[in-house]
Amino acid sequence: MVERALATVQKISKIEPIENADSIDVATILGWHCVVKKNEFNVGDLCVYCEVDSLLPEKPEFEFLRKNCFIDREDMRGFRIRTIRLRGVVSQGICFPLEEMIGVPLDGLPEFHEGDDLTEFLGVKKWEPKISLGMGGKIKGSFPGFIPKTDETRIQSIPDLLERHNGTYCYVTEKVDGSSCTVFLKDGEIGVCSRNMWMQDTEENVFWATAKKLNVENKLREYSEKYFEGKTNIALQGELLGPGIQGNKYGLKENIILWFNFFAIDEYSYLSFDSFQSVIKEMGLETVPFIGKFVLNNTVDELVEMSKGESKLNQIHREGIVVRPCEEKEDRKLGRVSFKVINPDFLLKFGE
Repeated sequence: MVERALATVQKISKIEPIENADSIDVATILGWHCVVKKNEFNVGDLCVYCEVDSLLPEKPEFEFLRKNCFIDREDMRGFRIRTIRLRGVVSQGICFPLEEMIGVPLDGLPEFHEGDDLTEFLGVKKWEPKISLGMGGKIKGSFPGFIPKTDETRIQSIPDLLERHNGTYCYVTEKVDGSSCTVFLKDGEIGVCSRNMWMQDTEENVFWATAKKLNVENKLREYSEKYFEGKTNIALQGELLGPGIQGNKYGLKENIILWFNFFAIDEYSYLSFDSFQSVIKEMGLETVPFIGKFVLNNTVDELVEMSKGESKLNQIHREGIVVRPCEEKEDRKLGRVSFKVINPDFLLKFGE
């Protein structure tokens, strides 16, 4: 999985006026719509674009964000970029003139190119919601390198993917708002992970407790023994939901895990959609809500419209959708073809 580039050099591809707005326009950058100051940019200009969930450091050039964006936690401090609505326009991310971010005149700059990653140079980090001690528990180690982490890229950041895979038959699932959970069986050992950490088996740990309640260890062992004589290494990945997790937006009475990946560790590959569905059904587990199948020939804006709607778990805006080919497919830039489209109505409702 490619680490997310949060602050990059990008080209302004379009600038449009906003009705009844004299001082702001809306710019298109990659597949994102971002409100900018009128006359600050021209079409074709390079800028520094910071995506939603960027955490900008406390520097003078970002101080104007303090009133609305400042985050002050013991583990995370800075200016968080969120989805906002200005004059009826949804704005996602923030962009700055390249010269302003580098701090030297343009004629003194080294050559920059569209797509250059300035995340580390600018000290930008990814904002993450805080995981409570009860959820996190004791850490055994970092997330294991033999399994990919679960963090799909937003389609607005990779709009050219749609051209490269136009015509691909895809399936759509609901993206649910919980905490990523991975349970694996490797060399006879069972492991349970949060999004970023390998967790110790302790009574207070919600990841382990929920996996045990669902009997995931025995289900993985039985599957491995039945089909591979116990010689294969496999993993399940899903979303942990319930009381105390992300505000329990779905009003669940107890913790559950909805699964979305079956990963063969030794082959370093995922099961296709139909095979995944069959395996989860045989194990007696539950997948994330399935929405449908379609042929991919959409624009970014059309996919954003597709992301809107009501969650199948409760009567709230769904967080969004995840789109993947029905048969696993690789992309030369992204790797596994799998992307998410976040529902702007959800982001605005819950301050994301």
